[in-house]
Amino acid sequence: MDRNVLIVGASGGIGHALADAHEAAGWRVERASRATGLDLLDEASIAALAERIATPDRVIVATGVLHDGHQPERSMKALDPEHLIRDYRINAIGPALVAKHLIPRMARDRPVVFAALSARVGSISDNRLGGWHAYRASKAALNMLIRTVAIEAARTHPQLIVCGLHPGTVVTDLSAPFQKGVPAERLFSPEQAAEQLMTVIDGLTPAQSGGVFAWDGAAIPA
Repeated sequence: MDRNVLIVGASGGIGHALADAHEAAGWRVERASRATGLDLLDEASIAALAERIATPDRVIVATGVLHDGHQPERSMKALDPEHLIRDYRINAIGPALVAKHLIPRMARDRPVVFAALSARVGSISDNRLGGWHAYRASKAALNMLIRTVAIEAARTHPQLIVCGLHPGTVVTDLSAPFQKGVPAERLFSPEQAAEQLMTVIDGLTPAQSGGVFAWDGAAIPA
């Protein structure tokens, strides 16, 4: 049986690598990005994407924003409403709307996965340094949405796994300003990250739905 995967954000470094890795593994891949007309800030474009997608076995949201016009805040003095709203819309609201429109189209009688790229810094209990307010808060919001969606979706899709994925530090535009000082063995190429994340997904069970997991399979605390 053909296995179908939708990669949202397939033009980005990790998204592109995830799409390629799934294709290499024999999956039928649908790539969605701005280049294909998808706009995470426009719910109508997400709904239109859902309308034209065949029943997916996996949906992976590989989008996110960290800097790009707004550098991560070093202190609360740098808090800016526009920055906060931008990060919430892209990092949390966008993936939630993808879940809203795509999960109802996923199979209810076999294992399926909805995953979104998150980050370890979205963990509230693991926050020991402060700073990066907008990014941390938006990823924490995403993690809560993942948990909430997982609880609701389990009622209709008992074999669905809803999860967040922390890819580690990957050589992409998103992490480019922050790679200095990262040990070489913890700085991953997009291809490495994709393979690691696929291994994590393959090892999850419905009992773990709602959790956030790092590139090595370790659960990230809330």
